[in-house]
Amino acid sequence: MRRITWLGHATVLIEAGGARLLTDPLLRDRIAYLRRQVAPPADPGQLDGVLISHVHHDHLDRSSLRRVAGPDVALVLPAGAARLLSRIRFGAVHEVSPGDTQDVGGARVEAVPAWHDGRRLRGPWAKEQPALGFLTDGVWFAGDTELHPDMEALKGRVDVALLPIWGWGPSPGPGHLDPEGAARAVALVRPRIAVPIHWGTFLPIGVARRYRKLLTAPGEQFAAHVSALVPRTRTEVIRPGDTLDL
Repeated sequence: MRRITWLGHATVLIEAGGARLLTDPLLRDRIAYLRRQVAPPADPGQLDGVLISHVHHDHLDRSSLRRVAGPDVALVLPAGAARLLSRIRFGAVHEVSPGDTQDVGGARVEAVPAWHDGRRLRGPWAKEQPALGFLTDGVWFAGDTELHPDMEALKGRVDVALLPIWGWGPSPGPGHLDPEGAARAVALVRPRIAVPIHWGTFLPIGVARRYRKLLTAPGEQFAAHVSALVPRTRTEVIRPGDTLDL
């Protein structure tokens, strides 16, 4: 059986291919000026692997990685990013680029392209690592990405798409999909099921009352756009903490 549990933001527990894989763990209630607006995430339990899509602070969070690291847990992250781990101990660390595959807990994990700024810091001097998505057992975790026509290369390979549809502020910001853009990605890839993630979890401190609707509206908008563009794809709008059997 395949199953996903959305723990909020871009953190998804994927149970597929016989493995338990956690994406972009962000398990804190606060990071910098962002505060979690939903219940704290449950302990994801024993893991086979952790998948990091890119090195932005809300995706490669060292505090959260320390919570899930262990001698039996493999870490898969963009090429050149292992230097950021600061002595966090995983059983194995695999740096990958788009097209690379890695066996994690018996599951075949393929790194696929994402179209997003891969730098941890800003500035022309900042080192850039690739931004990634991951594909395993028909489940596509898109990472953070813009809409790109090359997504169509995944058509026929994706059964379930986990797509970012917003962010953590009043607008998605550059390099991110909004609900309509994410629905257009669904139209390119044509999965059986589309699940929106990377929304409805964090807001900047001090604006929660003003922007409360961002905790519900993006998911509703995404479902409406998918229904109009790709009626054969089923949209599953779940809340942080919810589990979906696939």
